[in-house]
Amino acid sequence: MYDLLWLVPTFPFLGFLILAIFGKKIGKKLSAVVGVGSIGLSALITILIGIQFLTNPPEGHAFVQTLWTWIAADDFKVNIAFHLDALSMVFAFVVTFVGFWIHLYSTEYMADDEGFSRFFAYMNLFVGAMLMLVMGDNLLLLYLGWEGVGLCSYLLIGFWYRDPANGYAARKAFIVTRVGDAAMAVGLFMLFYSFKSLNIQEILSVAPHVWSPGNKLAVASTLLLLGGAVGKSAQLPLQVWLPDAMAGPTPTSALIHAATMVTAGVYLIARMNGIYLLAPLSMTAVAIVGAATLLVAGFAGMAQTDIKRVLAYSTVSQIGYMFLALGVGAWSAGVFHFMIHAFFKALLFLAAGAIILAQHHEQNMFKMGGLAKALPVTFWTFLIGSASLAALPLITAGFYSKDAIIWYAWSGPNGSIYLWMAAVFGAMVTAFYTFRMVFVTFFGEQKMEISHYPTWRVHIPLIALAFFALFGGFIELPGTLGHLTLFSDFMKSALPVVEGGHHEVSLEIFSQVLTAVLALVSIFVAYYLYLKNMQIVTNFTSTKFGHGLQQFLLSGLGFDWLYERLFIRPYVWLSRTNKRDFIDFFYVFLPWLARQFHYLFKYTQTGKVRRYVVGIVFGVLVSITIVVIL
Repeated sequence: MYDLLWLVPTFPFLGFLILAIFGKKIGKKLSAVVGVGSIGLSALITILIGIQFLTNPPEGHAFVQTLWTWIAADDFKVNIAFHLDALSMVFAFVVTFVGFWIHLYSTEYMADDEGFSRFFAYMNLFVGAMLMLVMGDNLLLLYLGWEGVGLCSYLLIGFWYRDPANGYAARKAFIVTRVGDAAMAVGLFMLFYSFKSLNIQEILSVAPHVWSPGNKLAVASTLLLLGGAVGKSAQLPLQVWLPDAMAGPTPTSALIHAATMVTAGVYLIARMNGIYLLAPLSMTAVAIVGAATLLVAGFAGMAQTDIKRVLAYSTVSQIGYMFLALGVGAWSAGVFHFMIHAFFKALLFLAAGAIILAQHHEQNMFKMGGLAKALPVTFWTFLIGSASLAALPLITAGFYSKDAIIWYAWSGPNGSIYLWMAAVFGAMVTAFYTFRMVFVTFFGEQKMEISHYPTWRVHIPLIALAFFALFGGFIELPGTLGHLTLFSDFMKSALPVVEGGHHEVSLEIFSQVLTAVLALVSIFVAYYLYLKNMQIVTNFTSTKFGHGLQQFLLSGLGFDWLYERLFIRPYVWLSRTNKRDFIDFFYVFLPWLARQFHYLFKYTQTGKVRRYVVGIVFGVLVSITIVVIL
């Protein structure tokens, strides 16, 4: 079964080629079959390989499949090869499994769109690029997938390109992430300079023998890789592109937020764990970035009115939790939260898309209300996803994945009480803005008529994802699966095991109980303010301070305003001022000079043979004279 590994990324790429070349000719039905079927086959093969991986793991708990040599120059060699271990297995499963449900859902959501086949072509390419990223056995192949998901995000965010705002959002995402990509590229050059190889496993095995802990090259390389991860995963200070990425179709948002693109940074840091362990400063930086991001995004989510932007800021915040886990050394906890987050975030975006379709494409949740009875399946699945996002205690998968991160933020090798406090406060804020969204959207008076009732193509993906968002967390409970391998045990063959720190059971129980109580209190506050007595919020936001605070949070804490004045306006001014600088004059002078010679030489083309003979004779005499003299 391992020999079929190459088919996992091949099917999405093949689907892309068919749809890109023949999409308009084969019609919507066949386009849907190709688009959904290619991802379905990829998911099926991934699951079958995963079953074999669990029951009969390969030697060394890793399998490498080399297809062909990509680059061979002297001692430098790069292969088109895939590396399968526990880490890439989890990511490949999430990308294909969640991606399949999103594709199936899209057949209804995009049914009336004129770019139906083009949409599925982009989505297939997106999934294929992400699979290349997480399965590549070398950093160059990983970087190819990295750039591929960046391209696809641009194409899908700006999918409805006739609206200039969508084009702006796409360009913004592409340019902001390019800042991080440039840092990452420099980091890859530094790794190649140090190890003369781009093979990931070679680098990880050799690194402890080449670099001592705290080595300057190790710190510089890992910080540069962190720059790339910050850009792709929308972490501070490059988080500004993700909320605007909501301009794309809702299934695109689900794919970007749950299975591709923003999780690439998490994978990169987790995959390069060996060199991060040699750079304690970089580990601390990862943890601080994650903690700061989860708080900033949480605050911003408290004031949003667009249901998709609430979910966008929640993604930024939850990715922050994953970075926090990786930074404190809780590697498997961060990857576990990635998997659980993929389930409930895909669910929330797809349910939000069903709501938007049902409400005449309205996205302002304060113009909705009363949808619990009108859309029962959407309501209950959205509620399950929201409960998992808010880490509702004991009954949701999100509780178990987030609770582990919160505890390790204190007890992990690089943990501290301050990181723990940030994680706990962030959980409280998350519970508040999540159920604010639920109460405003589904309860109270129904303000709009239903324009579209979802069919089975929407309901089945919602129910499937709701099941995993509810019960997926139990695979991390000791003893719950008996003879099966639990998640942390499964991941220890690919990721370091958490060592050191506090292990007092009483402290861990205190952390769990406190987090659970604060989440429940936040839900009650959201219920009281936005369902029982919303006049309190109205009165507060009508004051000067309240209105200013609301606008500050609504703007994402003013980062776009700040960046416009620090970078955009000065750059635009400089480009306009420097429009005709001396470098431009040089490049303008060259074609001008070429034109002058053209005008001069055209007079020699008279059509008179006698003049041509005279010219040839003159040239021969000059040539002979030069030879004789020299």
